[in-house]
Amino acid sequence: MGRIHPDNIGKPARKGDDHETVWTVWKKSSMAFHGTDGFSVYDSSGKLAFRVDNYSRRHKFLSGDLLLMDGSGSPLLSLHPQIFSMYDKWNGYKLEDGLRTEVFSMGKRSIMQSSDEAQVFMLNSTGHGRGHGHGHAAAKPDYKIEGCFWRRRCSILTGTGEVIAKISRKKAKNTSVFLGDDVFTIVIKPGVDCELIMAFIVVMDRISCKPFSARILCSSSSHAVL
Repeated sequence: MGRIHPDNIGKPARKGDDHETVWTVWKKSSMAFHGTDGFSVYDSSGKLAFRVDNYSRRHKFLSGDLLLMDGSGSPLLSLHPQIFSMYDKWNGYKLEDGLRTEVFSMGKRSIMQSSDEAQVFMLNSTGHGRGHGHGHAAAKPDYKIEGCFWRRRCSILTGTGEVIAKISRKKAKNTSVFLGDDVFTIVIKPGVDCELIMAFIVVMDRISCKPFSARILCSSSSHAVL
């Protein structure tokens, strides 16, 4: 495949930017040798900004942690599956100065769901989080993912319903032809932590249900359709 990053729309995104930013995600490891899998995320200037290498599709009992890195390979967030979880829960840990600090937990909205909806609970300053455990039904998430991730039509919202990022299929440059499902676009609102959004995307790829048949329906939320 040729160059798949966006055209130069705005500037490369960082936390606290005043501009909406556009990213391209390619479900392919940046490592070239055979047998690797993962994610490569490009900013609007075409620079490799985030990556996940050696991404295993094995069951979470065997796959272990996934590591979100920046473009140069420095570790940012470690994503750890919780083995015995009815909600397919994952925990995210910040990696900084040799320390690992838990920052969020993420899992399916419902154990009976047929869509790709998920929710995220951030840990507070005391190191305690909420949800995905005792009192889960009553807990209010800090972030929600609504829509159909596998069809590349979903949104990431705050707990109050504000859309902060949208995922959509990507078109080939200067055409109306959509690229394959392994390449898609994320538009992120100003001031949003892009590292956190990319971590949510990696976890969504593991916990969402691929729609092999028409009987698996997407969410009908108005926020989810781009």
